[in-house]
Amino acid sequence: MRIGELAALVGVTSRAVRHYHHIGLLPEPSRRANGYRAYSVRDAVLLARIRRLTELGLGLDEVRDVLADDAGRELVEVLGELDADLARQEHEIRERRRRLAGLLEGPVSGHEPVSPALGALLGASPDTDSPTAAKDREHLALLDGTDGAEEMYAALRPLAEDPAVLRLYERLDELAAAPVDDPRIAPLAADLAAVVPDGVLALFPSDGPVMTGFGEALLNDYAPAQAAVVRLLMAGLTARVNGERNR
Repeated sequence: MRIGELAALVGVTSRAVRHYHHIGLLPEPSRRANGYRAYSVRDAVLLARIRRLTELGLGLDEVRDVLADDAGRELVEVLGELDADLARQEHEIRERRRRLAGLLEGPVSGHEPVSPALGALLGASPDTDSPTAAKDREHLALLDGTDGAEEMYAALRPLAEDPAVLRLYERLDELAAAPVDDPRIAPLAADLAAVVPDGVLALFPSDGPVMTGFGEALLNDYAPAQAAVVRLLMAGLTARVNGERNR
């Protein structure tokens, strides 16, 4: 294969192939008598692996390390891994199309489309003008389409249908301008932790909910006193998870 054929086969540009040659990530192939590079199937497999690793967010130095670990592997093993990766992508595409079909079956409006699972959860929630309830809906929408989202939405259904939750939202709204040492923070966090269904806790990791960088970013979306409530809520849920699993 020539460079243009290789690039088209793998789904990259010829310029990218030349760049990978320049930095030593993709070895230079042998050349024909006319001076053109002659690429093999092994070159295509290696280039496809580079593309997939970069699509996963790895830097080129990290890609280099991964490829070094793969050195010496049989071609059939690498091809098998690539085939499994393509099967995973095919499954993800089918799942996305399934969700899209569900959206197309319903009435299309000017509102942001959501999955049927999230739509069912939001539909079960009572109408409210609570700012923190609106924020919760935004956060739920951020999870839409991620692994485990449908299970989480189903587990949250009893909470959405609980009318007492509206008062909890109101209490959280009342802390919008409160200081972080407000005495209402701890009782509210405890009350929130108490109403979270056991089905939700069952979806948490073994050590309870983990506050990642994404979670910290969500906390920053709240007023300080409200964020303090959420932090205590997470701690309370962790205690419940550990208590249930240590029995």
